[in-house]
Amino acid sequence: MFDVQREELMWGDRRLVLETGKVARQADGSVMATYGDTSVLATVVSSKEPKVGIDFLPLTVNYQERAYAAGRIPGGYFKREGRPSEKETLVSRLIDRPIRPLFIDGWRNDTQVVVTVLTHDLENDPDILAMVAASAALTLSGVPFMGPIGAARVGYANGQYVLNPPVPEMDGAVLDLVVAGTTDAVLMVESEAKELSEEIMLGAVMFGHKHFQPVIEAIVRLAEKAAKEPRAFSPPENADVEAAVLGVCESELRDAYKITVKQERYKAVDAVKAKVVAALCPAEGEQKFAPEKVKAAFKEAQSKVVRWNILDTGSRIDGRDVKTVRPIESQVGVLPRAHGSSLFTRGETQALVVATLGTGEDEQYIDALQGTYKETFLLHYNFPPYSVGETGRMGSPGRREIGHGKLAWRAIHPVLPPAHEFPYTIRVVSEITESNGSSSMASVCGGSLSLMDAGVPLRRPVAGIAMGLILEGERYAVLSDILGDEDHLGDMDFKVAGTDEGITSLQMDIKIAGITEEIMRVALDQARDGRAHILVEMAKALTAARPELGEYAPRIETMQIPTDKIREVIGTGGKVIREIVEKTGAKINIDDSGTVKIASADGKAIKAAYNWIRSIVAEAEPGMIYEGTVVKTMEFGAFVNFFGAKDGLVHISELAAQRVAKVTDVVSEGQKVKVKFLGQDDRGKIRLSMKVVDQETGEDLTEKLKAERAERGEPEREERAPRERSERSSRGERRNAND
Repeated sequence: MFDVQREELMWGDRRLVLETGKVARQADGSVMATYGDTSVLATVVSSKEPKVGIDFLPLTVNYQERAYAAGRIPGGYFKREGRPSEKETLVSRLIDRPIRPLFIDGWRNDTQVVVTVLTHDLENDPDILAMVAASAALTLSGVPFMGPIGAARVGYANGQYVLNPPVPEMDGAVLDLVVAGTTDAVLMVESEAKELSEEIMLGAVMFGHKHFQPVIEAIVRLAEKAAKEPRAFSPPENADVEAAVLGVCESELRDAYKITVKQERYKAVDAVKAKVVAALCPAEGEQKFAPEKVKAAFKEAQSKVVRWNILDTGSRIDGRDVKTVRPIESQVGVLPRAHGSSLFTRGETQALVVATLGTGEDEQYIDALQGTYKETFLLHYNFPPYSVGETGRMGSPGRREIGHGKLAWRAIHPVLPPAHEFPYTIRVVSEITESNGSSSMASVCGGSLSLMDAGVPLRRPVAGIAMGLILEGERYAVLSDILGDEDHLGDMDFKVAGTDEGITSLQMDIKIAGITEEIMRVALDQARDGRAHILVEMAKALTAARPELGEYAPRIETMQIPTDKIREVIGTGGKVIREIVEKTGAKINIDDSGTVKIASADGKAIKAAYNWIRSIVAEAEPGMIYEGTVVKTMEFGAFVNFFGAKDGLVHISELAAQRVAKVTDVVSEGQKVKVKFLGQDDRGKIRLSMKVVDQETGEDLTEKLKAERAERGEPEREERAPRERSERSSRGERRNAND
């Protein structure tokens, strides 16, 4: 019934299995991939007819995680998977980016790649396996895909690179790098690093490229046994229409791309395009070429003109040379009520970035395959249509917003202070108000400034820069701080973020069949110089974190209590902690380790809550003086609440230095008094004294009273526990309270 084909290999220290022919046989290509005990199913389906009227590759990639893969039931009311999580969106992009450049130009058939996580062993992250499985499924499907690709994760520990480190080892790792590519070149890099050098990062990329070659070879062997016949497809021949378009517009297009202001340049380019369409596709008379072909050829002409100018003259669209960064202006504190804010402007790209500090109540709960965990650093990126002078739909964040936000998150995350030193939940929001190239890197720069403005003690400021590439045969040019047009019409988007000590994030996307180690080295070196320049410009606004938090930011005090005291602080049904919150106005969060975070914008509220909790968990010290409240009076003395929930007895003989006939002559219920903790009697009852404490100043009068007795010639007596009044008998007999 099944025609199963398999390939197996030891990859790293685990077995990788690729299997086809058993599951999802109606798809054009399907592969079940297993690494360790993690398994994914990748399928590819491509429509039989091309879509009409489009000039792009209609490729969709969907990566989806099923809770059953880890033996879990989804959270939430409906108990089923809903909209894609951030992880699913990011992995979908991770798969899409290296495979998209490998489709033959002109392929316009709807193509969908679906990767489903079926089992997860909590050791091997499914993302790398998903990329490998998608590559294999595409290679088997018969669509014009010039793969396969391989992918690998690279860690770094003890001066050595580690291939596909297990998930538990990545917690706190100094490097988490994902690389994908073909046999000959690298196509995609995504990473987070803890200020590593360019040499280490480049070495990690090449290490990963070398070690996924056996995977590519295994996919090729599987394809030799199970691949479908290639689809009949011939790339459209557009040489004649491209020549005609260039003949009409080359000179004017070159002039248009000398205009440095973006909106004016776009207006000029649109005018040239209208002239070309009118010349080659007249409304009346014979049309030499189909309008869609002319429009596609005009886009190609734009690319050629921009690329020729750069390679021939070294001059770019806005007049810069290949290494110059656009003018930068940085401002901080631009929003008076925000905890921290900045406005970062680089050329025609601008980000308004706001930092907000919260408490433990603001942590984000993440429902992931490996379980639910809490995230204390959030970075959200918004790209409204007005930022490029357009109208458009406004809605929930799309894949681009999520991807750019995560890139900026990775860049800043390595320099944040540890939670035990700065116990805040941090949210950064980047509003892109203008865009003409690398708004994600503007978010990094603005995010770093806004956090420092909020008083977050970053290890060092972080800056980011986007690099581009023009590659024609043996000639190439690496461009620093690319414009939007250079991104669209170039061959590479290479983003590097970091401090003056090293790289914190590296992302690379290639639109051609890959680039070499030499080009990456040039790009990294050039990016280092650009990043250093941007850091100098940022320092004109702020060089380090402000010494104090903003006026409107909450203050958080952290204290550690014994774990066996947590129940006492919380109280039955949360009664005690609710009372503390209500009466002090502070927010309180207690974790299982006994760490207590007390937050409020009012320092007095924090102090009150701190002292209250301390009084619950601490033990009173004999000889210390405390302030308390009389909670009950009896004939033999008064009970005083003096140490949180602790009550003690002030015997009538300890109320005042002189003889007291009646307790209520000295104290009344609800009265604030100062008492000295004398210790406990032989039955464990707490003994307090008021007479040895000055009720005005809180001064300990013990020595003074001894001196007075000595002057009067009274013998010094040993302090002993006063006898408590025995219970009143049924006949009403009493002992003398002062006996």
